[in-house]
Amino acid sequence: MPHILALDQGTTSSRALLFDRHGRIAAQAQREFAQHFPQPGWVEHDAAEIWASQLAVARECLQKVPQVSANAGDGAPEIAAIGVTNQRETTVLWERATGRPVAPAIVWQDRRTAARCDALRRGGQARRLQRATGLIPDAYFSATKLQWLLDEVPGARARAEAGELAFGTIDSWLVWNLTAGRVHATDVSNASRTLLFDIHKLDWDDGLLSLFGIPRALLPEVRPSCGSFGETAPGLFGRPIPILGVAGDQQAATFGQGCFAPGMAKNTYGTGCFMLMNTGARAVASRNRLLTTVGWQAPPGAARRGLETTYCLEGSVFMGGATVQWLRDGLQLVKSADEIEALAASVPDTGDVFLVPAFTGLGTPYWDGHARGTLVGLTRGTGRAHIARAALEAIALQSADVFDAMTRDARLPLAELRVDGGASRNDLLMQLQADCLGVPVVRPAVTETTGLGAARLAGLAAGVWPDAQAMQDAADTTSGAAKRFEPRIGDRERQAKLDRWREAVDRSRHWAKP
Repeated sequence: MPHILALDQGTTSSRALLFDRHGRIAAQAQREFAQHFPQPGWVEHDAAEIWASQLAVARECLQKVPQVSANAGDGAPEIAAIGVTNQRETTVLWERATGRPVAPAIVWQDRRTAARCDALRRGGQARRLQRATGLIPDAYFSATKLQWLLDEVPGARARAEAGELAFGTIDSWLVWNLTAGRVHATDVSNASRTLLFDIHKLDWDDGLLSLFGIPRALLPEVRPSCGSFGETAPGLFGRPIPILGVAGDQQAATFGQGCFAPGMAKNTYGTGCFMLMNTGARAVASRNRLLTTVGWQAPPGAARRGLETTYCLEGSVFMGGATVQWLRDGLQLVKSADEIEALAASVPDTGDVFLVPAFTGLGTPYWDGHARGTLVGLTRGTGRAHIARAALEAIALQSADVFDAMTRDARLPLAELRVDGGASRNDLLMQLQADCLGVPVVRPAVTETTGLGAARLAGLAAGVWPDAQAMQDAADTTSGAAKRFEPRIGDRERQAKLDRWREAVDRSRHWAKP
């Protein structure tokens, strides 16, 4: 039975998962890596550490299943392909000759270019950017991060114009290293998150490159999400393995959830929370401050019919599971993230305490890069449990704001929300989410849908499944029962909670603005 290795490079950890053709996980490995906060609002990663951690977990994962071999012809089941999925927007600039980064990677959460984005809005560029890219001028995206690196790293701009440097989001960085520098490429889903890519023409936009001062020579080649990205260097896994799928983490999770039909939606609870709805072959322009993004692209063919260029509406919450991480590491309120559910469940409510986790600004629908974290409603009776419960409610309430915007853009009520990601395993959080939305929340038996989506894209290209329907049928036979969370509160109580939440949000707005 062929297996597929999924490399899932996230914001706080690198993971590797080995899937069989039924979507079952045969093995997995994970390592956290360092987060760097050199100044308020800045977030950086060491790109070399990311690559080292990702390679290590890939090798560890393969060692856990000795009957699965990277070597063809030795009687063991073969690894048919590798699929890559990644934290999006995080920006890496490296030397082509050596493969060494010239500066720390600027993470998607980083707000150092918020003032530049304010200037773009004042200059009347917002509409132009949204028409071409589906995005809004915000420090979240890659363009201003790359512009900052070219302007602030000594000699970087001159070297970039001379063709000595390469830019990439994390997928490109991994593919470059996996292929020993032979392939410098990205896929359409990641390219669509840079603020430099025309999502209608499916190509880099020369006008936007000029606007941000980005030399085209820096950019990776854009390829379909389901297709060839070269082969791994022979020394990495014993033999070359084809890399046949690449997608940004949220698009991969949408694919992994089987949201193949227009109108289907999912929410991923990772470092942030990201809600995507499939809109089919049409790029829907949002009227409610959502993003329009490329979901995935497969080359035309019978095996991939209906999966050619697919678009999504997206809402982005910057602090999801990272809010719990902050309670653990920043406040040291708990020793491990797993403790948060029991602590929060030990009180019936928050005691009117609200946490707005705008530590790196607010995403959809506010898009306020100058908002900052706020804890309101504290009294002498407030304890650890109230703050823990307020943190979980904050994750659910931020997602409720996105859900409301998506419902209005789609012009139809969404009947349910599919969920995945590490924090979705928290039953209390999922119940709070259903209560905040007023619709059922459905969690699949396998919540690792980001890695599964990357594996599915690679497996389709490798011929592991003859078509998307066969892929779905194979998964359905072994997926097991999903868990469904039904709302337990009425409309009046729900609306009162949402109104109170938005009052708290107002108190966090514009705090860091000069």
